[in-house]
Amino acid sequence: MGARGIGSRPKSKKTKDAPKLRKRLPWLRKGLSLPDQIIAFLNFLPVTSGALAGTRFKCRPFQEKFIRATFAEDQDGKRPVRRSTLCVARKNGKSALAAGLALCALCGPLAEARGQVISAAASKEQAALIFSELEAMIVATPEFDAILNIRRFHKTIEVLEGVGAGTVYKAISSDARTAHGLSPHFAIFDEYAQAKNDELWQALMTGQGARKNAVLITISTEAADDAAPMSRLVDYSKDVMAGKIEDPSTYLLHFGADLDDDIFDPRTWFKANPGLGDFRSMDDLQAQATVARQSASAEPAFRNYILNQRVASETRFVNRSEWLACDGEPHIEDGATVYAALDLSWSRDLTALVFVCPRPDGSADVLAEFFLPGEGLKQKAHDDRIPWDIWAREGYLTTCPGKVNDMRMIAARIGDAQRRWNVETLAFDRWGIELLRLELERAGITIDMSEFGQGYKSMSPAVDCLERHIAQAKLRHGGNPVLTHCASNAIVVRDPAGSRKLDKSRSAGKIDGLIALSMALQTAEEYQPEPMSAFVRQFISA
Repeated sequence: MGARGIGSRPKSKKTKDAPKLRKRLPWLRKGLSLPDQIIAFLNFLPVTSGALAGTRFKCRPFQEKFIRATFAEDQDGKRPVRRSTLCVARKNGKSALAAGLALCALCGPLAEARGQVISAAASKEQAALIFSELEAMIVATPEFDAILNIRRFHKTIEVLEGVGAGTVYKAISSDARTAHGLSPHFAIFDEYAQAKNDELWQALMTGQGARKNAVLITISTEAADDAAPMSRLVDYSKDVMAGKIEDPSTYLLHFGADLDDDIFDPRTWFKANPGLGDFRSMDDLQAQATVARQSASAEPAFRNYILNQRVASETRFVNRSEWLACDGEPHIEDGATVYAALDLSWSRDLTALVFVCPRPDGSADVLAEFFLPGEGLKQKAHDDRIPWDIWAREGYLTTCPGKVNDMRMIAARIGDAQRRWNVETLAFDRWGIELLRLELERAGITIDMSEFGQGYKSMSPAVDCLERHIAQAKLRHGGNPVLTHCASNAIVVRDPAGSRKLDKSRSAGKIDGLIALSMALQTAEEYQPEPMSAFVRQFISA
């Protein structure tokens, strides 16, 4: 046992019989394509838990579709897809499929001599699930038990002989340092929605460079918000699948209910659960739907986990589908009259500057700009679990030099806007405003400024105004991801009289952009002359 490492199981006496046993392995039949070989391998595996325990794994149509797309080969034997994502609701066989594919990369059609197979997860507990599933499959299959050495304590598996001789499997969790230096020919990230950042995923992806046909597979439900690493991966992959981005190395198979679907209609359940009525229990899903129908607090989790919708667990002020309906491209012509609002931080926090241009039909074009200190931005993105650094690279966030926000840069941007448009007024919260006033004076920038209180009296009409614009799809915000992040976090609180305001302390992330937007919309409404009634127009014309 010492030659096999401390913590390993004794080598099976069946090793000498392994060549004989392998003669009946179905994936070795001649004439099979690589996807067909993988499917034959998976169908050979035992089911070790659940209602189907004791039977053989059987690839369902949606699993076959994913495998054929992910492992398709071109004429030169190369596999174009290197990053493949299966996004599906919970309890649809994700862990079993992940373990089966990992085993396939150890000793099946995907095996490579002296390769590296990695299963990753956000937590040690989640990472252990794939390892445990792998171990159970191996122990129950003499052909694999004879050639694989399992070291339970280290969560590793080594291939002793065969095509994949020398290949090592390892289960790792979100400490990205453990992935640096690795060069996996096969890696799988389980439940990526739970990851706090994308460091481990990126480390696995960049480690593929030394391998000809390396692949990183992500299998997960949707995350709760747009800023999550899983959400960014899904959104990018959707653009690829829709032809908006050309990237043959990326593939996505997504199952989920639409945000405007009836969540209690069984037809909706099937959209997110391709295993429903098969290995996914209909009775269990109906029971969870009953709880969600009776309890408003249970509905968000039902939407996220069971219907695979991107919905936070706490009820938010902004309905996501309504917000997305307002993502038309804004256009503010030079010389137009605009109304601005500023949610200012003179230290290290997010500053939001929002411009609103009202239209005669009651709609409004919105341009939102954001500022953060540039020094330490990557660490702040890590600590906040928000991709500030990515948004800065993409141009949605302006970084100020140093450790605090630069009032001169913000003042200069206000001056640029004033020269381009007719900025009727700039609404502001008085906190820290004197520093900005001083910089505006030094730069010779003259602009009308109006104080906007942050209490219930001032903010309640602003919240109402914002809500009306969103509900009626009267905004065009262009899908700005920082503003969308603010909208997705917004929580509203009420005073005893029923007045409302946006509450930063209750919100999970930043909401500064939405506060500034509500201030700008309300200011525009107050400054705009009220529309003339039909009776008055008739009287004047007479």
